[in-house]
Amino acid sequence: MSGNIYIYIAVMAIVTYLIRVLPLTLIRKQIKNKFLKSFLYYVPYVTLAVMTFPAIIHQTQSTSSGILALVVGVLVAWMGFDLFKTAVSCCAIVFILELFII
Repeated sequence: MSGNIYIYIAVMAIVTYLIRVLPLTLIRKQIKNKFLKSFLYYVPYVTLAVMTFPAIIHQTQSTSSGILALVVGVLVAWMGFDLFKTAVSCCAIVFILELFII
């Protein structure tokens, strides 16, 4: 088992290196395809969402308080409040729900 860990680290290093180097070597011209440009534009946002949303729901003591905090956070952000007020409202919802209700 201890010998396999070096293989795992080497494979992860190679994959990480290839993901970063291949686009630089293969794509030398400006990208003009609208679909590919829009795809590449949204990749960071999708990656952040995929990592953030499960953490929002599952890091609380109950799933329902995480889901309600997510809904409240989306509504508060939709109304135009800044990031600090949105985060405080989400934390307050989770605190109140887990302290008094759930």
